Amino acid sequence: MSSDTLRIALVAGESSGDELGAGLINALRDGAGHEVDFCGVAGPAMRQAGCEGWFDCSELAVMGLAEVIRHLPRLLLLRRRLYKRLISYRPDVFIGIDAPDFNLGLERRLRKNGIATVHYVSPSVWAWRPQRAARMAASADQLLCLLPFEPAFYEEYNVAAQFVGHPLADRIAMRTDATPAREALGLAMDKQIVALLPGSRMGELDRLGRAFAGAARALSEQRSAIEFVAPMASSTVREKFAAQLADEAPKAQVKLIDRQAQQAIAAADVVLVASGTATLEALLLKRPMVVAYRLAPATRIILEKFELLNINRFSLPNLLAGKDLVPEVLQDEVQPERLADEVSVLLDAADNSDWVADCDAIHNTLRRDANVRAAEAVLQHYKSQA
Repeated sequence: MSSDTLRIALVAGESSGDELGAGLINALRDGAGHEVDFCGVAGPAMRQAGCEGWFDCSELAVMGLAEVIRHLPRLLLLRRRLYKRLISYRPDVFIGIDAPDFNLGLERRLRKNGIATVHYVSPSVWAWRPQRAARMAASADQLLCLLPFEPAFYEEYNVAAQFVGHPLADRIAMRTDATPAREALGLAMDKQIVALLPGSRMGELDRLGRAFAGAARALSEQRSAIEFVAPMASSTVREKFAAQLADEAPKAQVKLIDRQAQQAIAAADVVLVASGTATLEALLLKRPMVVAYRLAPATRIILEKFELLNINRFSLPNLLAGKDLVPEVLQDEVQPERLADEVSVLLDAADNSDWVADCDAIHNTLRRDANVRAAEAVLQHYKSQA
């Protein structure tokens, strides 16, 4: 490695962060004008883009207060080991990608040691634990936001927050035909297709899997010409959801596929989905959806006791629209019959042109060549510090 090589360390949490990191790495390499060395906590996409993986991003895939607390000893040990290695390596820029509970503390310590820090993806300070906005001010020199309403939340904390757009909006076409996706996945052309996305983590399957399976059973009993497709994030998730389907919906026609979530959504008439990034994919693909969300019991108790939850809407489509664009089913309301009823309404809808127009407007707002804009912001910050 030559002396003028730009050294960038990145830490990504879970698969969505890995995809963001890969796009950013490619854009940084193209925009730097000289050699760049990448290393840190990476997944397969970042490794393929040329990042040396010191640890795997799957080790950070923990969500919710209760889940973080349970894994805290392991995460703290990992962060200590990573911090020591980063101090020895002395990157020119450190980029924490999402995973705020892990990255913000690491960024704060690195920043105190004179290392430039950038945080990519704003924590959901507008939804819960707003005090993290103050932590951001102490942790990151710069914050890159994927959603247009996020920078405003940081103004009073003097955080240099910038909206760069969302890479998904850049990648997904404004119109996507269902036919090629159905052909690729071997799904019927003459049936209604419902995509089931109960989540990518085992905890989400625990909270949502049986309700989603029960909804598939109820819909199958109501409609003869219906089929389901369920993209599974991992073999363990697939095994668990298959068992839940066997118990709750043994007669429903459910095709389990490995990953390919975007393909499954594109093939569907309606999507039944856990709250998260997949709801944004469904919006960008212009597929009507029902969004379900259940907190872990311990997380729910903590949030309610300390009044840490401060939104009326929780799904990304509704937050971006500023209105009830898609139906949300929360907590104890997540029951098979309720989910099936909500899906049925969408399956029977005669015209959704106004809904599609709302989705188009959001799509255009988010389409900003995000990878390039994020890379430009990182490189500009590096040059200003040099």
